Amino acid sequence: MMNKVYPFLLSVPHGGTAIPPGLGDRILLTGEEIRYYSDPASLELYDFRERVQGYLEASVSRVLVDLNRPPYYLPPRHTDGVVKTVTPDGIEIWKDRCVPDLPCIHRLLMTHYFPYHDRINILLDTLPVELAIDCHTMTPVGAPRNHDAGKKRPLVCIGNNGNSSGEPRPHALLTCPPGWARALARTFREIFPGPGDVLLNEPYPGGFIPNAHYWHKGVPWIQLELNRSLYEVPSGTHPGPAAVDGERVRNLHDTIWNVLSTFWDGLQQGPV
Repeated sequence: MMNKVYPFLLSVPHGGTAIPPGLGDRILLTGEEIRYYSDPASLELYDFRERVQGYLEASVSRVLVDLNRPPYYLPPRHTDGVVKTVTPDGIEIWKDRCVPDLPCIHRLLMTHYFPYHDRINILLDTLPVELAIDCHTMTPVGAPRNHDAGKKRPLVCIGNNGNSSGEPRPHALLTCPPGWARALARTFREIFPGPGDVLLNEPYPGGFIPNAHYWHKGVPWIQLELNRSLYEVPSGTHPGPAAVDGERVRNLHDTIWNVLSTFWDGLQQGPV
């Protein structure tokens, strides 16, 4: 019997650690730090490519080309834009602060950024996708340069660009129906029932990928963030190596799928 294929498109934009050719000698960060500032284990956690309509992942490190930022968020004005100048902890990325110039940034975007977004559009146009999910992980505590610096984060964050109930915020466009976001949160709370373990739109309501592609195509999007404490062992140093517990990753992988499939099957049974 064939396994059921769900009408999801899964995007995993931050799991890659590759350094584009020609940039390695210009970067201050070590390979260990590159891995730390990517989304450790997200490529394994969210790999359900045989169970969903569409799946895509990025190989380039988000430190060098961030696919979840607007393409016009450029340095030096935007230090945390599509090409970054410092890490969330304030560590300089480029030797002698020699940030790539506009021709280099253009090549990076044409090679890595726009092809990823074009692929999303093609999959949404050609496949029977009813829900797209941008899949991420997050550090347990907000880093110094984050908007939630020093604040403990939930185990799960579900973003639809709304408020803490999944309802619209002023001057913001929801990327999926509030009832869908709340239903997914309820399903996650069956696994993580502690107070504050599962939150809507806190600390992340959603980045450029779900917002831009919902606006462009009208297919609902959710940004899903899982806390790295669910599968990492503290290293004692910061930024420390990605001390990933493989067994916990495998167990969490199964948990994620059980939640997503249960959530969707429940939606098909009636209004939420």
